[in-house]
Formats: sequence, structure tokens, C-alpha cells
Amino acid sequence: MWLFVAIYGIIMSRRYNPLKLTITKSKNNVFFYVQRTIRKDDHITTETVEKLGNLEKVKTRAGGQDPYEWARAYVEGLNKKQYEEQKAIIVSLSPTTLVAKDVQLSFNCGYLFLQKIYYSLHLDKICKDVANKSHAEYDLNAILSRLVYTRILFPSSKRSSFQASKDFFEKPNFELQDVYRALSVLAANSDFIQAELYKNSQKVLERRKDLLYYDCTNYYFEIEEADELRKYGKSKENRPNPIVGMGLFMDHDGIPIAFCIYPGNKNEQPTMQPLEKKILQDFDMDNVVVCTDAGLSSAPNRKFNDLRLGGEEIRSFITTQSIKMLPASLKEFALDPTGWKLPGDDKAYDITKLDEKADLDRIFYKERWIKEDISGKAEKQGKKALEQRLVLSYSLKYRNYLRHVRDSQVERARKMIESGSYVRKGKNQEDPARFIHHDRCTADGEVCEHDVVSLDVAAIAEEEKYDGFYAVCTNLESEDISTILQINRQRWQIEECFRIMKTEFKARPVYLQREDRIKAHFLTCYIALFVFRILQKQLGGQFTTEEIITALKGMRLTKTSDSAGYIPSYTRTDLTDGLHQNAGFRTDYQITTGRSMRTIVSLSKKPLKSIK
Repeated sequence: MWLFVAIYGIIMSRRYNPLKLTITKSKNNVFFYVQRTIRKDDHITTETVEKLGNLEKVKTRAGGQDPYEWARAYVEGLNKKQYEEQKAIIVSLSPTTLVAKDVQLSFNCGYLFLQKIYYSLHLDKICKDVANKSHAEYDLNAILSRLVYTRILFPSSKRSSFQASKDFFEKPNFELQDVYRALSVLAANSDFIQAELYKNSQKVLERRKDLLYYDCTNYYFEIEEADELRKYGKSKENRPNPIVGMGLFMDHDGIPIAFCIYPGNKNEQPTMQPLEKKILQDFDMDNVVVCTDAGLSSAPNRKFNDLRLGGEEIRSFITTQSIKMLPASLKEFALDPTGWKLPGDDKAYDITKLDEKADLDRIFYKERWIKEDISGKAEKQGKKALEQRLVLSYSLKYRNYLRHVRDSQVERARKMIESGSYVRKGKNQEDPARFIHHDRCTADGEVCEHDVVSLDVAAIAEEEKYDGFYAVCTNLESEDISTILQINRQRWQIEECFRIMKTEFKARPVYLQREDRIKAHFLTCYIALFVFRILQKQLGGQFTTEEIITALKGMRLTKTSDSAGYIPSYTRTDLTDGLHQNAGFRTDYQITTGRSMRTIVSLSKKPLKSIK
């Protein structure tokens, strides 16, 4: 018994509506239009689908053929194409016939939306230039694109990525050994690829050149012995494994600019200047403000970005400043409850007298220009200390947040003491063990055989002194405090970049062994992040990282056993509508013919419109 299923390639309420040729004549010319009749607001009207132009233009398009005959044939061709695309497709299915063995019927189409951005960045041309220079005998573009798509959708090893790429419509035209060979080529051309990628991205979206954000992280390797690159160092995740460090520059919109990889035991502070110099030179940037956190705000880095020419600020910095690390006089000024102001208000406030409700969402500030060194190191004779602006802010909401976090940590420390599962006093800011006090003597001064353990009340009180306070240093003179604080707040986006690479893209642990291939791995992760952040911006920032990746992974098309077309096997949502709208093609009709699918794949390799 056969089961006949009628599957419509259009929404059922939209019926086939034939086009017609309309010719209008004026006193001096003749005009040709492709039109159709539609119902709009309960009345019938005519809609112009295409303007063919005047008689001279139609003659040109007809190429010697009679313009009237050509126009009629053109409309007839449009009608035929429309009918083929919109007609009902009858699929014959049998409940007693097995599907063919080893024939793939389900495909991921989510990668097409990544492919649209990949080709908009002209990464295919970048790969062509690299391949020609390297005399590669494999398709470098096919390999890099699959490594990027699978890093976002199905992050795994290079071998697994190669297998996962077979889930796409376009099958890999390379072998696994070609992937490993390509990694060495990509690593050797990393700087060139980054520079070209940034240059091409300016044609896709407007990129601000006045703000640079820099931060560092590290990635662990599950190996026993360190080597020249993978070194034992301080892991951000407190792991005992060898690590490598990554420095990343990002723009104001959270889109990467450039990155570097360095040995895991290297201090991260000196990594900023070499990469920044390369960006300034290769990416044609000037008049920039570099924003970093306190860990990268060394005196040499601040001085490097303290450049003025002819009285104009060429390079400037904004960096977080630890109040605890300030000299005693400045710390006293920072913690003084008097003299605080609101932006645009000259009234002085005492923060100990604030209203817990009325002032909860307000941010108070005060500032001072510092002409002495605040690093605690003596300046060399003859060298002038860096002049910088100390900007302090205070918020009741931030104070309450810090108190809430610390209260939970104190409670954990108390439970550790009660259970006996405590360790020596922790140094990490998030470690509750820092609130555990160890003493070898009793209150009477007698030496104990074991530690006397208790809550460190003094340590808790010391931390409470800084609740609600926040400080940044800058050499910007003209910018108001609100702007400076807002620029600094955007640093969360670079932290999100690292989180995406580590969590969603699973950039670690890394199982590659050769240094060049390790660097190529991080290059592919960087390009994947670059592509994905543009997609996020393209979608207007309405959806989370997890939502977008989940949607792209779930977007599958099922091929009918008789090859009539492809049926969407995913739920249409606002997110999938947004993806289709921005890409300029749709995969969510009730059925898409094989011919239309080939057109969609072709469209996914054409550049998208610029994002404003």
C-alpha cells in the first residue's frame, strides 16, 4: 500500500498568482511593467513586481529580438518559474519499503548562516592568497571554513570536526591528513590572516577605531611535561596542568581585533605592547584609548599609552585601579566618605548619609590628578612620574552586591571550619578559605599541638571597608567622568569573548602536540569567535550565545526518499526568522526543491549587506 503525501512549497494561504505584462504609452515613450493582481485591505489592487524600463531599454535587453515579443516571453518565463517553485509536490511514501542503506537523508543547514558571514569577510580569498604563497595542494578554504563552522556548532578534536563536517550539504573535498597539513600553513600566516580579516570586516560593519580593550587568559593541556610553549604557570582555572596564554584585543562592540599566544609561565603584562604596536602599524589606527583591567595596568603599559603630539592626545589609557594598592594618602582620600558628587551636580555628598532607597541606583564620584608615582617603586633619577587622573565611584547597589557575595563566602568558610575540611588560608579573591584564621597558640599563649582555627573577623572587616568603591586611572583630560566609567564598563564583553571560546567553543583542553598546530588551533577559534560575534551583532543582540548556537545546531533539513526536496525538521521561531531575514534566503518553507537548495548554498557564499 502506498501513502501519498501532498507537501506544499509555500504557505497554504498564498495561492499561485500569475504575473502579467503591462504596457503603458505616453506622448513620447512606451514603458513596460511586470505586474500582478492582489487583494489588499479587502479590495483588489495591482502590484508592480518589476519595472522593465522604457522601449529603448527593453530593446537593449531583447538583443535584436522584437521588444514586445521578448517582454511577453520574459513574463511567461517568470510565470513558469513561479509555478514550478510554488506548485504542490506529491511525495510517494510506502510504509513497507525500507529507506536506502548508507544514504544520508538529514543535513544541518545552520552552518549556511555562518558561511554567509565567512564569505562576506572574504576569508575564501585570504585562503587563496595563503595557499598560492604556500603552494598548498589541498583546498585550504574548504578546510578552514569547516574548522570554523564545526568549532561553533560541534566543537571537538580535528578528527571529529572532519567527521562532523560530513553533516553539511557540501561534503569535504579533502582528507584528514590535509587538515593537519593545513594547520601548519595557517599558523605560519596567522599575522597576515588577522590583518586581512580586520581590513575586510570594515566592509561588513562599521568598526570603531578609537577604543581598544585588552585582556589575557590561559588554556590548559592535559599533558605531564611542559615544553617551550606549554609551561607550568598560574592557571585562571586553578588547574595544575601546563598552560599557554592568550592576549586578545577587542573593539567597542565586542568584536575581536587581534590576538597573540605566549608561553604559560610568561607574565601577561609585557604581552600588550608588542601586539598593540603591531595593530597600530598594520591596522592604520591612531588616536586610540586602550582599556585594561588592573592586572595589565603596569606603569610601562600606562606610559606607552601616554602619548601627545602638538597637545593632541594620540594614545590614552583607562585602566582599573586597586584602591587597596594605592599609597596611604590616596587610599585615605578614596575612602573618605565626604566630598562625593553626582554627574552634573556640584553638591557635595557624604556617602554615610545616603538614602538606601532614593540613592540606590545613583553612582557618586570624585577625582584627583596624581602627579606622583603610585606603583610603589622609586622613579629613576631624572624621570618624571606619570600624571594621571584617579576617578573614584561609589554605589550602594555595588556595595550590597559585594556584601551578598562575601556573606555567602563567609558562610562557606564557617561550614569548612565545622566540618574540618578547611585548608591553609587561601589567597584567591573568590576562595572562602581566606576568611579562616590559623593560630598555633591559644588565647593564653600556650603552644597547641594542632592549629586553632576560627573565622578571621579582622580580614572580613578589612574587606568591608572597600564595599561599593571602584577606581580607574586615566590620562584623558577632556572626557567627563560618566564617559570614562561607561567605557570601562564595556570590559565585560572581552570576558564574554573568553567565556565563549572556553565554554561554547570548547577551546580547551587542547590535544595537539606541535607548537605550530597549537597556534593554528587558537587561530581557528579566534576566526570562529570573529564570525560569531558579527552574527550576534547582525541579529541585534536580541539572543544569547546559547540560544543562537542551539538554534543553528538544531536547524536540519530532511531529504525525501524520492529526492523531491528537503523538508525542515526544526521549529520555526523568531530567532530562525531573524537568521533568514539577515542572510537573504529561507530554508523554512514546507519543502525546498533540490534546485532551490543549490541556489541557497550559492547565496550563502555571496557577501551580506553592511551592518550599521
